[in-house]
Amino acid sequence: MFFHRGSLIFWLKRDKTMKAVFNTIDDYILGFQGDIQLILHRVRETIRTAAPEAAEKISYGMPTFYLEGNLVHFAAHKNHLGFYPAPSGLEAFRKEIAQYKNSKGAVQFPFDQRVPYELIARIVRFRVAENLELAATRKQKRRRPGNEPT
Repeated sequence: MFFHRGSLIFWLKRDKTMKAVFNTIDDYILGFQGDIQLILHRVRETIRTAAPEAAEKISYGMPTFYLEGNLVHFAAHKNHLGFYPAPSGLEAFRKEIAQYKNSKGAVQFPFDQRVPYELIARIVRFRVAENLELAATRKQKRRRPGNEPT
């Protein structure tokens, strides 16, 4: 069951607990307090600066930046900032993220350590270049002779 409270949508789960569903990144950030909110604002600005043409949206319940496909997602958790730049975005920066808990598609930046905003910016710029290159390749394939609709 869904219901609205202001600009937020809440989903009542089967176990009668509520989960907030956010419509915008602003709503998402406002759902946190104090220092976490400041970190989320700064991460958002870091990504905006690195990818000024990217669109903002909520995807998978997380703030997402989109440019010719999903670029990156981020989310606040109890003890860390989750950053999700796709597996290729982490593989390209394997040495830099080695000091943080990470997996194939995610890296965790603990809140009790300094958030590496410059690293986030470099990963985002890498993902922008990657997405634009993939989009150009897809467009080229569509234009090849013999690929026209009949």
